[in-house]
Amino acid sequence: MSVLLIAGSPSEHSRSAALLDAVSERLAAHRIHHDRLSIRDLSPQALLLADFNHKTITRATAQVACARAIVIATPVYKAAYSGVLKVFLDLLAQDALTGKVVLPLATGGSAHHMLALDYALRPVLQSLAARQILPGVYATDAQVPKDEFGDYAVGEDIAARLDQSVARLIAEGLTPQPKQAHGFEPIAFSTVRCSV
Repeated sequence: MSVLLIAGSPSEHSRSAALLDAVSERLAAHRIHHDRLSIRDLSPQALLLADFNHKTITRATAQVACARAIVIATPVYKAAYSGVLKVFLDLLAQDALTGKVVLPLATGGSAHHMLALDYALRPVLQSLAARQILPGVYATDAQVPKDEFGDYAVGEDIAARLDQSVARLIAEGLTPQPKQAHGFEPIAFSTVRCSV
């Protein structure tokens, strides 16, 4: 598996799930293998009681371990990400995101909650040792309205931002990076110029 899409909404149909659907479409257009993990489908009892050995929890943590990149989508409630997402992240090992690039997505009632990505979710992802956390995409309810069939649809402005974010996720999370040399290149002393 290359990319794991994590749905952090307690609802089956939600605006944050629509963001994940849009990311899924873009990854599929690039023929990138991806899988989806909906936290609401995990055992609620296992989540709340921190039952690390429950089959749904072991399967979910294995999906995280196998992914090269992670996309996490959550609604914002009371200026923070969802409680079900928090409970799941708490069950992950301290180094669960080591070497992984993470793209956070969030939806909320108004633009006033957009900082939840940076001040609530990003520190937790950083504490799980993510290699890189990409700039998040936040969408208000108005930017993910319902269409004529009653389904949530991503608006044009958010669609454009998702295009950019997925392109960056592919470039920085899935494309092999050149090995970096440690330290600086040696510099001959004779080339150093000083002025006093």
